[in-house]
Amino acid sequence: MYFYFVYILKCSDESYYIGITNDLEKRFNEHQSGYKIDSYTYKRRPLTLGFYQEFNDVLQAIYFEKKIKGWTRAKKQALINGDFDMLQILSECRNATHY
Repeated sequence: MYFYFVYILKCSDESYYIGITNDLEKRFNEHQSGYKIDSYTYKRRPLTLGFYQEFNDVLQAIYFEKKIKGWTRAKKQALINGDFDMLQILSECRNATHY
C-alpha cells in the first residue's frame, strides 16, 4: 500500500509552499538541497516542514492539496499551529447573506 503526503513548507521569506508526495523525507530533502533551480523553494531556503497529512488515497490527497492552496495565509497558519478552533472561525462565512 502506498501513502501520500500533503505538506506545507515554511520558507525563509515567510511564504508557504504546499505540495504532495509519496516520499516525504526524500521530497523535503530535494527542496532543502535545491534539487531544481527553477523551483519556487530554491531561492527561499532554508525551509522547515510546517505541516503534513498522510493519505491512503491519492485522489483524496490531491483534493486536500488543492483545497488548502486556496486558503488564506491565516488559515494555513492555523493548520500549521494545530489551532483547530481558529481554523473553524476562519472558515465561517462572513458575508451578509449567510444565515
